[in-house]
Amino acid sequence: MAEEAEKKTKAKVLDLSGKFVRDVTLPPVFMEEYRPDLIRRAVLVMQSNRLQPKGPNPLSGRKTSAESWGVGRGVSRVPRIKTGNRAARAPQTVGGRRAHPPKTEEVLKRKINKKERRKAIRSAIAATADPNLVRSRGHKFSDAVELPIVVEDALASLEKTSKVVETLNSLGVWDDVLRAKERKVRAGKGKMRGRRYKPRKSVLIVISDEDETPEDKKIKVGAKNLPGVDISSVEELNAELLAPGTHPGRLTIWTESSISKLAAVGEGKWR
Repeated sequence: MAEEAEKKTKAKVLDLSGKFVRDVTLPPVFMEEYRPDLIRRAVLVMQSNRLQPKGPNPLSGRKTSAESWGVGRGVSRVPRIKTGNRAARAPQTVGGRRAHPPKTEEVLKRKINKKERRKAIRSAIAATADPNLVRSRGHKFSDAVELPIVVEDALASLEKTSKVVETLNSLGVWDDVLRAKERKVRAGKGKMRGRRYKPRKSVLIVISDEDETPEDKKIKVGAKNLPGVDISSVEELNAELLAPGTHPGRLTIWTESSISKLAAVGEGKWR
């Protein structure tokens, strides 16, 4: 049991060739309680903030001279146009108004408490260190890989895509990038509307703010064309990055300085 507890509080730091360098103490955030309900809420709130209100023109179907003929004519009392007997304006008529159209004033954005959102982020961070959760999301990585994956800060300075590919191969996670490269055709009419393929998420690389100096943030250039790979700093982490599609356990690579930054953040004052 003591060895198991030691394993939870320690992680191996690897170099770019995947070789062991030293141990690092994991911050308490990796021991956070697993709360998939909060993670799901936080992700749905972020997704709702991207929705755009829509609705028809308020006068749609109402621009007509139609009036009802009243009773005593042997016909229904729906409004009819002045120059004929065709029905108009009523919802059940051709060209009439819609009964319950979507309205632009409808509130589409959801809300979540600040403490719940921050706890969801911490819980999603802890989920990245659980091999069972990561595999259940569909990620592929070598059996020899120990989570969380912590790499030296030299990872943030890789500008060439070939070097990034070589490093991911050495770390045993390149198979997951190849998995994300296989595109799946979307079901439904989205195929005709410019979203034929469903993109997949692969590795998330987390660097620290210290890595984001002008000379040392080249990983954003080197990995931007790899399918499904995202780059984020510690303070930019959010529930959707860590749990795409509300499913926790994303395959994540941390730089050594980002682990130190996590420990400094403490309770996690993420935006």
